[in-house]
Amino acid sequence: MVTVARLLNLTLVVPELDKKSFWADPSDFEDIFDVRHFIDSLRDEVRIVRRLPKRFSSKYGFEAFQMPPVSWSNEKYYLEQILPLFSKHKVVHFNRTDTRLANNGIPLALQKLRCRVNFQGLKFTPQIETLGHKLVRILQEKGPFVALHLRYEMDMLAFSGCTHGCTVEEAEELKRLRYAYPWWREKEIVSEERRQQGLCPLTPEEATLVLQALGFTKETQIYIASGEIYGSERRLAPLRAAFPRIVKKETLLDPAELQQFQNHSSQMAALDFMVTLASNTFIPTYDGNMAKVVEGHRRYLGFKKSILPDRKKLVELLDLHQNGTLPWNDFALAVRQAHEKRMGQPFHRRIIPDKPKEEDYFYANPQECLCEGTGCEDVLDPGKSSKVTMTAGEQL
Repeated sequence: MVTVARLLNLTLVVPELDKKSFWADPSDFEDIFDVRHFIDSLRDEVRIVRRLPKRFSSKYGFEAFQMPPVSWSNEKYYLEQILPLFSKHKVVHFNRTDTRLANNGIPLALQKLRCRVNFQGLKFTPQIETLGHKLVRILQEKGPFVALHLRYEMDMLAFSGCTHGCTVEEAEELKRLRYAYPWWREKEIVSEERRQQGLCPLTPEEATLVLQALGFTKETQIYIASGEIYGSERRLAPLRAAFPRIVKKETLLDPAELQQFQNHSSQMAALDFMVTLASNTFIPTYDGNMAKVVEGHRRYLGFKKSILPDRKKLVELLDLHQNGTLPWNDFALAVRQAHEKRMGQPFHRRIIPDKPKEEDYFYANPQECLCEGTGCEDVLDPGKSSKVTMTAGEQL
């Protein structure tokens, strides 16, 4: 939205956050981000104000024109279809703002601005930063650590329809939740079909086997970045048995320190975000928004190691191993080979014309911002990415 405001030479109002979703998080933008830094750090690019001037306030009878911009749009769309609306309405409220700008085909200066906002303009509040840095310090004092983004919360399973490993009662509960939210269009979902297509998050049990196959051992310190795991400690038991050095923010910090963030899932996620950026290795079990943004940020920080699971391939290997067809050594070797080039190495974003949802997400690999000058092709040449490999038993 900053980039759109810059393109159209408009004033941006500090964003309002959705408070009606599943998470029911009452947080405002300023509860998560340092608003003064956001405004000041981008002052030379775009004018940002905290709130609408009084004459445009609903309190004074002004009704702002509301609309969702078309997803994955290019500059032509905004210049030809959106800009004229401001001449007519003066104020336009975009009530949907996720993925509203194309991944590719955007001028370099605007792509670089997207990066500047994401990596420099957005800074967490001092309260979040202080506690996040404390978490990182506690972990680093105990040695290297893996951040496992275990996306196995109730909302994820309900809305994706993924129930592998759940009881019949749990599967019914998740289905009821999906039907309870009218804005979620997909209701009838065949879980096993989804899983075979690689569209489900890895279960805690599956993640355990994959981590072991990748060479992580009982000595590995693992930070679980997540909300409340569905099925709680029962589902985490195999992971804890294999990796006794598992920790979470709730086990590393005093309850009083987390009290101010309770029932504010976005602020809790911000703490996890800081830890995942600082980790020696980042492993997401699902490629959702947070996982993609962490992946891209770690690239920006110097292509820090991120193991990005090929879930479709993993499901195939896991099923073969668990039905006795594929012995452990063969399974472990196949898992490592499948991920040799999925460690966050430099490569060009995959472009799929007319299918932006299926191509690589800009923020997961903002290649325009990862190198400067004539050597960029050398850095982003996918043929050279195989130089970074992982051996069995490599810790981090």
